[in-house]
Amino acid sequence: MTGTGLASVLAGARVMPVLTVPDPATAGPLAEALAAGGSRCAEVTFRTPDAAHVLKTMAAHGGLAVGAGTVLTAGQVERAVAAGARFVVSPGYDEDVVAACRELGVPVVPGIATPTELMRALRAGITTVKLFPAEALGGLPALRALAAPFPGVRFVPTGGIGPGQLSGYLAEPAVLAVGGSWMATPALLEDGDYTGIRRLTAEAVDRSTPEAVEVSMT
Repeated sequence: MTGTGLASVLAGARVMPVLTVPDPATAGPLAEALAAGGSRCAEVTFRTPDAAHVLKTMAAHGGLAVGAGTVLTAGQVERAVAAGARFVVSPGYDEDVVAACRELGVPVVPGIATPTELMRALRAGITTVKLFPAEALGGLPALRALAAPFPGVRFVPTGGIGPGQLSGYLAEPAVLAVGGSWMATPALLEDGDYTGIRRLTAEAVDRSTPEAVEVSMT
């Protein structure tokens, strides 16, 4: 299975909360807040010691398609899938990560920043990639420049994107979904502000509808 399988997992969801969760105790309330805000997916980054535990708890909620992010090794792929990850996202392209995902039958979305990296992904049969770090690479102009010679590729731009940039990215035909951390920041989690997380998530989901994207571009 290649990264194209991500579209099936997302089932039309176009905003992906990217979560770094230090305290596993917050995973259940976080999943509930995201789902209450209308999110149908989430990416739990493997940047904390208890990431697999967090992922397992959030996946058990049932209202979210939960994947693993910042996956750097085949071992992390195995841990993530065992915890219930339905997709795997990596900040770069790594053959071992891709092979492990294929062996376990989960969509893999490797990160790319250059045409060369994108061509490596295409040679491996992967046509959905993460553009990372999107804003630092040049934002929308960079995405358009990369998309032009690769018309069959779908992008999930992530990195430095906030609510102000969301509609612009979603208006691009090559963009499948947008990843962002502003909906559930470490500060919001530390404060236990699940009401704020629900509100920010709802606002992002509302901005991602085709009608809202069209209006924002006029």
